[in-house]
Amino acid sequence: MESVIIEKQYGQPLLGALVQADGVLFRVWAPNAKNVDLIFQYDDIRRPLDAVDGDYFETLVKDCKAGERYYFSIDQSSLMPDPASRFQPEGVHGPSQVVDPSEYQWNDAEWPGVERSKLVFYELHVGTFSSEGTYRGVQQKLPHLKSLGVTAIELMPLGEFAGRWNWGYDAVALYAPFHGYGSPDDLRALVDAAHSMGMAVYLDVVYNHFGPDGCYAISFGKFFSEKHHSPWGQGINLDDLHSEGVRNYFIGNALHWLNEYHFDGLRLDATHTLLDESDFHFLAQLRDSIDSLEGPHRYLIAEDARNDAQLIRLRSEGGFGLHGVWSDDFHHQVRNLIAGDDDGYFAGFSGTTAEEIAANLKQGWFHAGQPSRNLREPRGSPTGGLSLEHFVIYIQNHDQIGNRATGERLNHDVSLSMYRTATALLLFVPETPLLFMGQEWAASTPFCFFTDHHQELGRLVSEGRKQEFGEFAGFKRTIPDPQDPQTFKQSKLNWDELEWPNHANMLNLYRDLLQLRRALEGPFDVIAHGEKSLTLKRGHHGLLVALGENLRIPLADSPQILLTTEDERYTSHSVQPVREAQGVYFAQPSAIVYYEK
Repeated sequence: MESVIIEKQYGQPLLGALVQADGVLFRVWAPNAKNVDLIFQYDDIRRPLDAVDGDYFETLVKDCKAGERYYFSIDQSSLMPDPASRFQPEGVHGPSQVVDPSEYQWNDAEWPGVERSKLVFYELHVGTFSSEGTYRGVQQKLPHLKSLGVTAIELMPLGEFAGRWNWGYDAVALYAPFHGYGSPDDLRALVDAAHSMGMAVYLDVVYNHFGPDGCYAISFGKFFSEKHHSPWGQGINLDDLHSEGVRNYFIGNALHWLNEYHFDGLRLDATHTLLDESDFHFLAQLRDSIDSLEGPHRYLIAEDARNDAQLIRLRSEGGFGLHGVWSDDFHHQVRNLIAGDDDGYFAGFSGTTAEEIAANLKQGWFHAGQPSRNLREPRGSPTGGLSLEHFVIYIQNHDQIGNRATGERLNHDVSLSMYRTATALLLFVPETPLLFMGQEWAASTPFCFFTDHHQELGRLVSEGRKQEFGEFAGFKRTIPDPQDPQTFKQSKLNWDELEWPNHANMLNLYRDLLQLRRALEGPFDVIAHGEKSLTLKRGHHGLLVALGENLRIPLADSPQILLTTEDERYTSHSVQPVREAQGVYFAQPSAIVYYEK
């Protein structure tokens, strides 16, 4: 893969500070401006940009080089960073810095990518994944991820945000990787190193809103529309006056990450809030745009609450052509069945049975057009004709841990035997699995919601966090203050735990199951037995799952037992299921993987 600068996409120019052979071309989309000036940090000279095609302004500064810091000014106003800044070394309110992506010498020219059918995602937050909290800190842990057996790392959003730490969904400079994690080339080195080990790298991107502090982009153009609203206020302008420039800004951002940083794909945050009534939906345009890139296939994965199959149906079939979608239903079903969660949105899954989990696993999600229990209205659409690898499933992710009041993980709320059993179920099925950092060793550390906003905004965030859990009637515990530095610090993984027996044993299970997963192939089927038991088949491999105690599951013939989740290798308190004439008796939650001869 070679890094190249594409001068135009969809007939529209690229944005930002673009390094040329004879200088730097500064270009900005600013339909709100009559004139735009460029001001370098080292002097007070205002250099006017030329108007181009009405909405764009640009100028070429000869002899300018990478490393220069600059601002823009609209109509003689105060200084503002570039909305398409490639780096903000002094934070969201500081100057932008010119970055030359061609200076980094890539080593992944022969990188073939990872096929969608072989993806096993590992989601992580750069700031809490390692003690350093940097791109280099993640890079040092790559051997662990390789030995674990994951094939794709998914980084939570990296766009520049205000403060010292944040989940990343409050980004305001979407083209600039957060300076607190390291330099742009540190990020490139991380991706490069992952490719050298055979792992893809995906990035979570947010196109449905901007963060509340330092959002200078809205001073340049009409990014919001009065036609639409989202959970964050006005909706993004994808189909109103000046929407062409807005769409170009976001599509340019996607191509920026895929091209200049060699990311293998993007996870698109909350696509159900990207409201677009135009004839050419933004998501379809985004999907088409990535075909312009050379090298291995890049994939787009949506996070969407609607269970909408149009997202992943082919463009030729009237769909948007995305390559996958997060499917929450499996997580909610498992949480309800094994941990008893039934407050808030879990109410729609109250009383989940093994038969309903089986239906989910056969079609990718559970709600496919039938009424949900809590909303009493139809939800979702049928998935006929779609392969199960389109659906990304999990028993934990950043939302489903961090949006719990105290950031507790699944292993904090269920027994380790139940946790092992749910893990076997997750990693056996044909759907694309996603793990959240630390899941593989049942990390004891929480993953809390944390921010570092200025005092007044921080106060509002803290108060809002407390009010958020009003609908969870049974919740009585103290909620960690997002603004307290300790909330961030306690969310960092403790890698010393890998030396502790229970955690090391759990890691053994994850490694063995992921190694086994690579051998699974053939037709898939799943059958429920009673309320809490399942038999799954993938070709000659089978899995018996007991999501409860004192359960019997039929087992025909005498297959070769490959592992049980209660083997001594995985637990210091092994309680093995008992083979009987009519099947297998499970005294406690556990699973058996077998091979039919």
